[in-house]
Amino acid sequence: MKEQKIPYKIYLEESELPKKWLNLRAFMDKKPAPLLDPVTHKVMSAKDLSAVFCDELAKQEVDDTSKYIDIPQEVRDFYKMYRPAPLIRAYCLEKALGTPAKIYYKFEGNNTSGSHKLNSAIAQAYYAKQQGLKGVTTETGAGQWGTALSMACSYFGLDCKVFMVKCSYEQKPFRREVMRTYGANVTPSPSTTTEVGRKILEEFPGTTGSLGCAISEAVETATKLDGYRYVLGSVLNQVLLHQSVIGLETKTALDKYGIKADTIIGCAGGGSNLGGLIAPFMVEKLEGKADYQFIAVEPASCPTLTRGVYAYDYCDTGKVCPLAKMYTLGSGYIPSSSHSGGLRYHGMTTTLSELYHQGLMEARSVEQTSVFAAAQQFAKIEGILPAPESSHAIRVAIDEALKCKETGEEKTIVFGLTGTGYFDMVAYQKFNDGVMGDYIPTDEEIAVATAKIPKI
Repeated sequence: MKEQKIPYKIYLEESELPKKWLNLRAFMDKKPAPLLDPVTHKVMSAKDLSAVFCDELAKQEVDDTSKYIDIPQEVRDFYKMYRPAPLIRAYCLEKALGTPAKIYYKFEGNNTSGSHKLNSAIAQAYYAKQQGLKGVTTETGAGQWGTALSMACSYFGLDCKVFMVKCSYEQKPFRREVMRTYGANVTPSPSTTTEVGRKILEEFPGTTGSLGCAISEAVETATKLDGYRYVLGSVLNQVLLHQSVIGLETKTALDKYGIKADTIIGCAGGGSNLGGLIAPFMVEKLEGKADYQFIAVEPASCPTLTRGVYAYDYCDTGKVCPLAKMYTLGSGYIPSSSHSGGLRYHGMTTTLSELYHQGLMEARSVEQTSVFAAAQQFAKIEGILPAPESSHAIRVAIDEALKCKETGEEKTIVFGLTGTGYFDMVAYQKFNDGVMGDYIPTDEEIAVATAKIPKI
């Protein structure tokens, strides 16, 4: 039988788009540990969480029994503006590498926010609007989440207050301006506008900030403003739920052409895109229907899975958010000011942490200069300038393909290209000028930070 020619880009029909989100936790025999109150250390209910999160999102956060949750029609209608996202066969990259491996990437950058973040932003804004709220607060690292949320809030007529990690605020001024164009108020974090921000600046003078710092400021602001709630772009179970559209589309596209993936790769900061990408594939692995190799790729400067500890820890630097059992470097760990701002988070979502702890997925850390070398190689060959975060997955996908070249193995590799890097030109400039460096924390630095993790 003649091998079917796989299109360069695989698009789904509208009728094939997901109508339900997949709740990965519901398929796990051993569930992720529940969130704990940061003061009493008691398990938090949806009612407890609704003081910070929208009511419906709080329910989704603690739901580990519903295997599928309906996507509201209003959200599905919005998705149609930019979904389905294409699954692209990297024929040119395969040829350039001389590998027998087949490489596919799910490209999530086909929207104004430039990333996968819009998948959850529009859902969270929808639930805030349904609740009758005035607005929401949030944090953003590299700016993709803040951009996506500002778009979603503009669509539903909500106010949007964004605390942007200071080093990214300074490195990526144009992404900041996109947020402002959509009506968001953007503040560099840590700032002097919040009590927790002032405390962080006092303890870490001159700090470039972190996602943990920005989260603390956003939560404080939400709890002090009437009619506001806090929303988050990663880490939380509700976000992985919304991002499952990535994996559901990917699997449908592969199944359409009878393609079986062997290795699935994604960058990992808080875990949203990776969790969404692997969700339906992990379900098959959990149910014993198929086997896959899952690889989480993180920066060597913030090696949460590869060098962190599995323990209950605060989700934010200011210690005002719930405690989550996760792989963590300690909530007080402030990563170096790398150019992958979206991956500079001290912990990993509880769902992926538990799967990793069970040995169901792997993790690798890669250095910044190696990541940008892969990004440049990919841009030249495949014609897309990738975001620094996405380029972590590209690095390992290329590495895996080159291993196949050595062994002759004809593996099928799928990775998530989470977004574009057109607002990351300061980073590319430093790489091109040869002044970009690599920072790898010492064991002593990590030990100091992990020593402060609460004893639960």
